[in-house]
Amino acid sequence: MITLNYIASFFLIVLGLYCIVVKYNLVKTVVGLSIMDYGVNLLIITIGYNGGTAPIFTQGELTAASYFVDPIPQALTLTSIVIGACVTAMSLSLVIKLKEMYGTLDTREIRRLRG
Repeated sequence: MITLNYIASFFLIVLGLYCIVVKYNLVKTVVGLSIMDYGVNLLIITIGYNGGTAPIFTQGELTAASYFVDPIPQALTLTSIVIGACVTAMSLSLVIKLKEMYGTLDTREIRRLRG
């Protein structure tokens, strides 16, 4: 099961990088950036999972043999989700402004009109 998570996360990262590098439409580039962000989040969560249980316990349940999952990768991923949503919103607002200024979303046309 863990191997499937690694494969899926690397697939999402490569797919997002492909969309960023190859596609010329700005909306597709922003979508690729979001896909790559989801792949990195999945990778962080998968690395942080070590087979334990949630670190929620009462005083009587805590023993020396208790094995808990590290909560730090979960907190990092939660922060990354918030930052990713903000970056996506900012990128889409820039795409809207570029569409208003140049009348196109094609990066080749925008580069050509700059000069």
